[in-house]
Amino acid sequence: LAQPPAEADLVTDAIRRSAGRARLSMLFTGSTREQCAAWQAEFRRTLHHLLGPSAPPKRFSVKQETRVKLDDHTRYELLLQAPGLDSVPVYLLVPGNWKPGQKRPGILAVHGHGHFGHHPVAGRTDLEGIAAAIKTANYDYGLQLVRRGYVVVAPCMIPFGRRVDRQKYGGTDPCATTFVRMQALGQLSLTANLRALRWSLDLLEQRPEVDGSRLGCAGLSYGGRMTMMVSAIDRRIRVAAVSGALNLLQERIRARYSCGSQIIPRLLEFGDYSEIGSLIAPRPVVWETGSTDGLIVKKWDEVFRNRLRKAYRALGVAENLLFDRFAGGHRWNGKVAYPLFEKVLRG
Repeated sequence: LAQPPAEADLVTDAIRRSAGRARLSMLFTGSTREQCAAWQAEFRRTLHHLLGPSAPPKRFSVKQETRVKLDDHTRYELLLQAPGLDSVPVYLLVPGNWKPGQKRPGILAVHGHGHFGHHPVAGRTDLEGIAAAIKTANYDYGLQLVRRGYVVVAPCMIPFGRRVDRQKYGGTDPCATTFVRMQALGQLSLTANLRALRWSLDLLEQRPEVDGSRLGCAGLSYGGRMTMMVSAIDRRIRVAAVSGALNLLQERIRARYSCGSQIIPRLLEFGDYSEIGSLIAPRPVVWETGSTDGLIVKKWDEVFRNRLRKAYRALGVAENLLFDRFAGGHRWNGKVAYPLFEKVLRG
């Protein structure tokens, strides 16, 4: 009798096994300030190599699309433009009580994964669907920050909001499809977004309302991931709030959905998101996690925290690493972040 065919191995199982064997060859194992500084320099060089060029253009123009004066702030819609690069739409929010000659701290407010891009962060409740998105995730932190007196820039990243036509993706996930297409060109969607964020920092530095030596960054979900990325790479950021992003790539690729916009090829040969987060040290940072956030996986989140602690302790600044564990789900909180920003940027 013919034998039934053997059951084929599933690719998901193979990936899970490979993830468990990931090399992570550059985890920080030292304990002194000197050892950590040397490790950071080496890992930063490796990360730059994996990402490719992310520097914004040296010269660029700013096109003003709209200017709306609201009760407590002025909202600009701007377009950052430079030859050879895709334009980046940004909101610029300026406190209503700003007076000419004043220099306020600036905040880069980074949106998360979703159809609406940067609209909820800026509090655009006049647009359809935005009010519900804000209510679900306390998502208008850009608006909350301008009301606290900061000048806020909120760029739109790819493939979200104004920067994607979802109908042209034939029902596929724009993050995954964009990642594959850009890889064919030797590009990364994450690196393109990193450039957009650094470009937005350049805008803040050039604005007459802003003190470019006092810059912070905040974001939720994918916005938290990109807050981690830009804060690790661009040391102009003095303080950061990373919300809903305390998860490791090694865990995510085992079975869960892994957004193509978060993938850095070959990262797990050297380290994980925790090592990128450790490049923010010694600068102050708060990592927000909701008690019922289904994207934060128990045990893995503590692995992440412990790797961060190791770097901050070695640098002698354990007090600059904060964790805001609040009751709630995948949402922005701000309870620890707002006082921290006040202390660092206005203290």
